[in-house]
Amino acid sequence: MLRPEDFFNLRETKFFGLFDGVEYVWEALNNIKGFIGNIISPNISLALKEGRSVKNTVVLHKGRIIDSGFSIEGGDVSKGELVVKVEDEVLTGASVIYAGAVLMDEAIEVGEGSVIEPGALIKGPTIVGNNTEIRQGAYIRGNVLIGEGCVVGHTTEIKSSVMLGGSKAGHFAYIGDSILGRANLGAGTKLANLKIVDTPVTLKIDEKKYDTGLRKFGAILGDGVETGCNSVTMPGTLLSKGVLIYPNTTVSGYCASNVMVKLKQDQEKLTKRV
Repeated sequence: MLRPEDFFNLRETKFFGLFDGVEYVWEALNNIKGFIGNIISPNISLALKEGRSVKNTVVLHKGRIIDSGFSIEGGDVSKGELVVKVEDEVLTGASVIYAGAVLMDEAIEVGEGSVIEPGALIKGPTIVGNNTEIRQGAYIRGNVLIGEGCVVGHTTEIKSSVMLGGSKAGHFAYIGDSILGRANLGAGTKLANLKIVDTPVTLKIDEKKYDTGLRKFGAILGDGVETGCNSVTMPGTLLSKGVLIYPNTTVSGYCASNVMVKLKQDQEKLTKRV
């Protein structure tokens, strides 16, 4: 019920090693920094002006930085539809970093077919996977793993967290100390990660108490989870596969798979998903 495989299809992510030796899914949060350190292959040259805005749009392709003579055709980046050409040659797997993006240090890896838009700010260590879109105004604060086919959207902030793949947070979200499977966050979703009182997060599930030992613990969102606009998860929230959260709803604790969580007057009501 609380194992990583109860929340995610680990065969669909290259980050499966993050869960080695993990009994309870939240224990993987302690592994993020070390895991990144073991697998990261930085490919952002210091020629891109470390700690400052990128002055000119550049293309990353097969270990090279191309700063002129290319064209870019639009498309859904998360579906692999980005097309970059030099003259008439398509540069398969090329990624684009637009002028105005800010790269704070060199501990950043950008995968193939991805886009970093103007105004995005990235601190390392961070890995951005293939076919992933980092949109204007995104704030990536480091110790972040972003898998393939993801979206980190406008004014979305993420720190010490993992998006395993196919994860989308398109607008105004906060993701702190959390792990997301193939989930979609509605605009304004906040995954709160810090209790008001200065104590570690504890969980009570089926009358059993779990002491996580984590002072900062946001949420675990399984594959197929969707959150409505302006929803909030309290620290230590676990949403199993297929959970739907209604807009403007605050949710806490553990939700079993394939349920809806919705606010009816002043009460949360759990109903079987239709």
